[in-house]
Amino acid sequence: MKWMGSLSVVLLTTCLGSGASAQSSGVRNIVLLHGAWVDGSGWKPVYDTLVRDGFNVSVVQEPLTSFAADVAATRRILALQPGPWVLVGHCYGGSIITEAGIDKHVVSLVYVATHMPDAGESEAADGKRFPAILPTR
Repeated sequence: MKWMGSLSVVLLTTCLGSGASAQSSGVRNIVLLHGAWVDGSGWKPVYDTLVRDGFNVSVVQEPLTSFAADVAATRRILALQPGPWVLVGHCYGGSIITEAGIDKHVVSLVYVATHMPDAGESEAADGKRFPAILPTR
């Protein structure tokens, strides 16, 4: 997951700027969501870099018991912070940020190695519509 951390920092700092520009843009809250079968610890390098650059960063620890429970966990984290927010989802987290991203304080969604479903679409349905392309040997 080391590549994910580097890629995520590049994407976020490109979109938001870093340091002083982060302070002036008004977007200071970033919420990171992990994929299925992992936990939020994979975001640690990204978290450390963004905090060092002046952002308020939260990592949602999804319960992974149901999609509704994962969206609810994300909304609880959002309710604890003043807006505006940027939501970042990796893998299955992309579906969660789509659902939670309808909040009026969400200004941006960043999808990292994930499908970009519309609200109401499922990760499973997108996986069937857009299957992974596996390399041939």
